[in-house]
Amino acid sequence: MSGILWTSADAAAATGGRATTDWQASSVSIDSRTLEPGALFVALRDARDGHDFVADALARGAAAALVSRVPEGVAEDAPLLIVDDVLTGLEALARAARARTGARVIGVTGSVGKTSTKEMLRVILAGQGRVHAAEKSYNNHWGVPLTLARMPREADFAVIEIGMNHPGEIAPLARLADLDAALITIIAPAHLEAFEGIEGIAREKAAIFEGLRPGAPAVLNADIPTAPILFEAARAHGARVIGFGESGEEAHLIEAAIHGDRIVVQARITGPDNVSHPLVFKLQSAGRHFAMNGLAALAAVTALGADLAIAAADLGRWRPGAGRGARRRILLDPVEEAGFELIDDAYNANPASVGAAIAMLAVARPRGRRIAILGDMLELGPQEATLHAALAAHPAMAEVDVVHCVGQRAWALWQALAPARRGLWTETSSEMAGRAHDLVAPGDIVLVKGSLGIGLARVVDALAKLGQSVPDKNEGQSECSIG
Repeated sequence: MSGILWTSADAAAATGGRATTDWQASSVSIDSRTLEPGALFVALRDARDGHDFVADALARGAAAALVSRVPEGVAEDAPLLIVDDVLTGLEALARAARARTGARVIGVTGSVGKTSTKEMLRVILAGQGRVHAAEKSYNNHWGVPLTLARMPREADFAVIEIGMNHPGEIAPLARLADLDAALITIIAPAHLEAFEGIEGIAREKAAIFEGLRPGAPAVLNADIPTAPILFEAARAHGARVIGFGESGEEAHLIEAAIHGDRIVVQARITGPDNVSHPLVFKLQSAGRHFAMNGLAALAAVTALGADLAIAAADLGRWRPGAGRGARRRILLDPVEEAGFELIDDAYNANPASVGAAIAMLAVARPRGRRIAILGDMLELGPQEATLHAALAAHPAMAEVDVVHCVGQRAWALWQALAPARRGLWTETSSEMAGRAHDLVAPGDIVLVKGSLGIGLARVVDALAKLGQSVPDKNEGQSECSIG
């Protein structure tokens, strides 16, 4: 799907802007440091004004820049597309890109698991057509239009991750994406600073249906307390509701059995032909939450007419990404092959996702200890101390040998832990990273989990540098069966 993505004429027509010269762009970028030659650079205003980097972007080979004025130090005849507002211009490109493609577009939202589910969908659809999805977690007010503006017209499928921090953010992004299917992973306490309660979060997530085409499938978690809110909202928008989970009728989870660091899932999925198909699929992770996300992804692609057998087989090739449950073995002594297993889940955290991660750690069978390094969960509002402390009573915590905590909020969890389980507490990730050599021993399995803002990636990096990373011997293997 390489080639010309935008010409100056097409981009000007889409945005109502003025092109200073004729140009052709093969991609769209918002970062002058990483853009590929031939990209259209979008001078967004965020922490810095993107206009300050237009000259650098052009010097690095940008085909043109989307701007609201001619930046200082840039020639009047430089290749520019001048619009009234850059973000509005990017949204216009997104709208035009969506209108000109025949791709079937799936929107994914939820409190937990959006990015993992998006990546599952990317993997399972790749065997059935040309798939477009963001390489990163681009799910906000600029990330969604950027992903759409990058979509080639030849795409067969697109997967759009849609997130929010405040009320009213999801609906306009969903309408922009003009969805052929919507998937909501789970509703859980997250961003509580901006909402009165979990019901408010559910209603905001349900706003994704405002961008769903009439009669299109809405794939919803049937096992959560707020499921009635989601189901009612979906039906009110004329969606074809598909419930997944143990309580799901259309995508029913029968069993998720853990075998070492893998999980084997038995389920039944009803296809567009109204025939219920039994299937078994395997995931390269032991997390039950990944099994639920995998089932939801298979239900979504089946509803769009994809081949279920091919999709289930391809799902076995998916593996968690960095910061989202990726596992690797770190050899401390290559001669003796002595080392520990590291689970990197440091990108995001809320009570539901931390609970799921602890449950995954609890079923591991290491020769040594089960160790959790848990950091602050951010944006939980006035209840943050209570929600952190409550993790100490999570049923799976009984199987964890040592818990180290990072951050002022995680102090409440550290205090609530049983003394025998209580490890180190540090205020910062840098302090914990500096103690990396004290945290693990051969045979241990270590989970690192926290919100991105607490910076636990430093701890992951410090642990990884204690030894040598070893590839997973099961990488690339997949199995499934469908009746």
